[in-house]
This record gives sequence, structure tokens and C-alpha cells, in this order.
Amino acid sequence: MFESVLVANRGEIARRVFRTCRDLGIRTVAIYTALDADAPHVRDADEAVEVSSYLDSDAVVSAAVEAGAAAIHPGYGFLSERAEFARAVTKAGLTWVGPTPEVIEQMGRKDAAREIAVAAGVPVVPRGEDSPYPLLVKAAAGGGGKGMRIVRAPEELDEARAAAAREALSAFGDETLLIEKYVERGRHIEVQVFGDTHGNVIHLFERDCSVQRRHQKVIEEAPAPTLTDEQRDLVLTSAVALAKQVGYTGAGTVEFLLDDATGEAYFLEMNTRLQVEHPVTEEITGVDLVALQLRVAAGGSLGITQDDVRVEGHAIEVRVYAEDAFEGFLPQAGRTSLVRWPSGARVEHALESEQVVSTAYDPMLAKIIVRGSDREEARAAMVKALDTTAVLGLTTNTGFLRVLAASDAFRDAEIDTAWLDRNEVPAPDADVPRTLVAWISAMLSAVSDTATPFRADGWRLAGSPAPTIVDLDRSVTVDRPSGRVASDGVSHLVRQISAADHVLVAVVDGVRHWAAVNVQPGLAEIVHQGQRFDLSPPDRVAGAAAHHSDGAVEAKMPGTVIDVRVQVGDQVEEGQVLGVMEAMKMEVSLKAPFAGTVTVVGASAGSQVPLGAELFVVETESA
Repeated sequence: MFESVLVANRGEIARRVFRTCRDLGIRTVAIYTALDADAPHVRDADEAVEVSSYLDSDAVVSAAVEAGAAAIHPGYGFLSERAEFARAVTKAGLTWVGPTPEVIEQMGRKDAAREIAVAAGVPVVPRGEDSPYPLLVKAAAGGGGKGMRIVRAPEELDEARAAAAREALSAFGDETLLIEKYVERGRHIEVQVFGDTHGNVIHLFERDCSVQRRHQKVIEEAPAPTLTDEQRDLVLTSAVALAKQVGYTGAGTVEFLLDDATGEAYFLEMNTRLQVEHPVTEEITGVDLVALQLRVAAGGSLGITQDDVRVEGHAIEVRVYAEDAFEGFLPQAGRTSLVRWPSGARVEHALESEQVVSTAYDPMLAKIIVRGSDREEARAAMVKALDTTAVLGLTTNTGFLRVLAASDAFRDAEIDTAWLDRNEVPAPDADVPRTLVAWISAMLSAVSDTATPFRADGWRLAGSPAPTIVDLDRSVTVDRPSGRVASDGVSHLVRQISAADHVLVAVVDGVRHWAAVNVQPGLAEIVHQGQRFDLSPPDRVAGAAAHHSDGAVEAKMPGTVIDVRVQVGDQVEEGQVLGVMEAMKMEVSLKAPFAGTVTVVGASAGSQVPLGAELFVVETESA
């Protein structure tokens, strides 16, 4: 085994690899940029080296040599599927923890991988010219849902091609496209495979990643809940056959699309790296996939046979993103005031209280993973875990994930790959959060005296600008809508507590609720059932709404303007796209708030713009 390993990545995946390295007695080396100097993954490592960019392969290899690392683990994303990086690692005399550069090149292109799958006898998606509409236009290089567009009619094809090619060129440096049959209602099934340099190839069963939004995975689980025995056998044997066809070594994932209408399974692509969702496979098989990666990279055999791999129980993972899922999945940036992860769940994260989240990197902040004896037990555990997850100061998608995990559609395994694009997930009700915050405000007023370091005046608290976390005694009952408290006294119920103890528990109409609250002068925010609610003073909210109503279209996050479609003097309709921004690897359309005339165009294509920058102004005739 290696004496030291550098992880060419950041965030939760770097921390995940470091954890296994520590268990194996391997010294760890982190890399970081100026933005990440104080990041958790830097503190986790035995040594850390600054680099100009996580994408600077020369700098990363130099950092490994400088630190005396014997091997480089790429994690996922960044350089993990760059064949030229793998070659640079081995050329420097280091060990690459992954498949050979030749295999990365072959399987990294969807067009080449398709031909290899055909040669291995693996079923593939029919080509577009052989299929009726709808069709799927997708980038031949890369993955992660980038460069994909659904085309439902011939007149949409040209625009879809142009948009997909632009996105593919930006993400992968290659605008080559494939056009294939689009499966309207399908299941995304993927198989974890492993090979070694001694000719052994096995699978570690399958995962279901059908809960997606615009080809981006949201919830993953293992094993797949809807497969028949025949379908499972087909995808497992096909995945192993494909891996053997290319002489695969290390961890890989073979992805399939299962057509709900016909029951047929088609090969999609192969990811030549560890997957984000690998923990669910670890949870049901008991195999540490990172340890197995390191073992194989060091020249060892797998050490297990196919018969040794068994499935026990069910595991579910959700991806926590910095995005407002109920406002068009808009990427978010800012500083967290409080981060609390659930107990009783496996959490892979690199997010802490008082940490800045920027748009410079991928918006995924964490993964929450649970396991149960069966799927329903695991699902209930996930709902409970999300109920006790709190991020304040920054909006995340945890409330959206909680609603989804608790839904009948997820419970009944009815969600296919396009379900989230067809259905709207209802936003959580704000009634209970409002009640709790109003009760807290009343209690702060009631106990305001010389012994209390603050006093309340409606929503506004005159006191320390530091967050005030309020804890409610578990016996308290809040009687809505009056906010009357069934208690003989209140002074013992409200107290300013340490930053290490931030939970608020109350019984509202006989139901126990968990929440986290941040109350500051002019600010009141609460996380309830995973969802963050900003219940700030009405005058501040009204001011923001008034600004929007004047026709100004602002940058809702820092990013890059990649397309401007109007000029001053143009007449536009309500909802018409004025331009397109890119932030956190996501394209966001900037739309006219109402019909009128464009009077301001504040940026050009390629411009870097800060949060709140005025990009367009639309005025009506009456204005």
C-alpha cells in the first residue's frame, strides 16, 4: 500500500478519501486555492499545498512531487476523467488511482463507448435517425447532464443543437453531439463495477438514480426498487461484459436507461471514476470502495469474488445543493450563520457554520445517506434526517428534498427520469414557522429585563448583532393563532444559548416540531423540516418587491453573462428571454418581468457580473 496519497480535489470527496487513508495508515496531502485556504478538507489532511487552480494539472502534479506523495486520487469532477492528467501523473513517477489513460479516453466519449458496448453485446439506445420524435441531443464528451437537450419537434432541432454545442464546448472543450431516441419515461440504473490488473472483474450490484432534474441526479438509492430479476441480470451481466471488453481496472460505473414502456434496458455511458453516489453501494455491500481503489492501484488483486458480494438492506442518498429549489432552482451564494447536520445518518460534507459559499465551484455542499432493513425504513430515516438538518444564512435544497422524500410518488417508487420536469413539487407551508418565530418574539418581549442581554420590539431586536439562538423547553405548547403559551411562566423557557446548541423544539397544535432559528436586528430566519424561511420585517420584503416591479432585471448570483438577446429600444413580451447567465455550472435565463421596451442593457456576453448587478431594465408605455 502507499505511504502517502494526494487527493486532487476539494470538499466532501477529498474528506471522504482522507478518511479511508487514515484508516489504512496512509499519510494524506490536500491541495487548495486561495479561496479554500481555510476549508475543512485542508484541515483534514496531514499536509496541504496551495495551487493556482484545481484544474491546473501541472500544478497538481508538482504539488504531489513537492509533498512526497506516492499516488494521486482524483475524486470526481475536475481532472478525474482527463486522460492527459493520468498520463502526467504516471510520467512523474506517481501512481494514478484509476483506470488507464487509454480506457479513460475510450469510455469518456459517448460515441466511442457506444461502439465498444455494441462489440461487447450490450444493448444501446437507438440512433436519432432511426427514431421518431422526441429525440435527445447530447454532448459526445463529458457527462453530468451538460450539453443535453430534449427535442420534441423538427423546428426545435437547430436551436437545441446550438445550445447543447455551446454548453458542451464550455464544459468539455468539445462541441461534438450525438442524437438518439429520447425515452419519455425511463429509469436511470447504474452498475458499480471493479476490475484489477490480474484480470478479475466483478460488479457490486446496481443503484437507481431516476430522481433527476434536467439530467442532474437528486436522490440515489440501492438496490434499484423496480427491477425485475430478468432486468437486474441483464444490466449486471452487461456491465461486467463491457468492463472486460476494455480491460477495466479500478472503480467504474456503467449507466443504463430502462424504458418503462417496453421494459428494455439501454447502455448510456461509463463513468471512469468513483461516483458521487458510491456511499449507497458501500452501505448495502459493506465494501469500502475507496480502500478497494487504493488496493487495486497498488497492484493488488480485488481480494473478493463475485460470490462474496451480498446485498443487505436498502440505502438512500440525497444531494444537498446551494440552490433555491422553489425559486427556479436558482444557485445561491453567501455566508452560513449556522450549519447543523443530522445525527443517526452518514453525512459527507465540507460545510460548516460561518463558512462562505461562492459560485466559483460546484453547488453541491453535502450528501446525506441513510440505511434501513428495507426501503420504507430507509425512506423514513431520510425524512427524519432532513427534518433535523439546518443551514441558516444560505438557502439550500434540503426543504425540497424533504418534501420529495416524504411524497407518495417517491414512497411508491413512481419517479422516472423526467418526473421532476413534468411535476411541480409543492413548497412547504410557512404557517408553523411563522407561528414559532412569532412566539419567540413574544417570549423575548416577555422576559426582557436586566437579566436578559436583549430586548424585543416586534421583529426588531435591539442588542448584540451576533445571532441569538433561542431554545424552547420541550414541554411548551403554542396555541395558534393567538400565540398563547400554555405554561405557568416563561422566564425559564427562553434563554440565549451557546452556538453549539441551536435546536428549538415546540409542540404546535399537539405536534412536536424541530427547528433552528436565527434572530438579529431586522432579520428573522428559521429552518423547519429542512426548509429555510426568511421571515424578515415586512418593510424590507416590500422594498425588494418594489424594486423588482420597476422593471429591473438583476443578477441573482455572481456569474458570467454568456448571451445577450436584446438591445436598447427592443419591444419585448412578458417572460421573453433577455439574456442568459452561467453560475455554478448552471445556465439561468433572464426574463422580462412584463411586456414593454428595453431601456437598459447593462452587460455584454462574456461579462463577469456581481450579485445584484442591474443587467436589463424594461419599461411600460405608462411608465
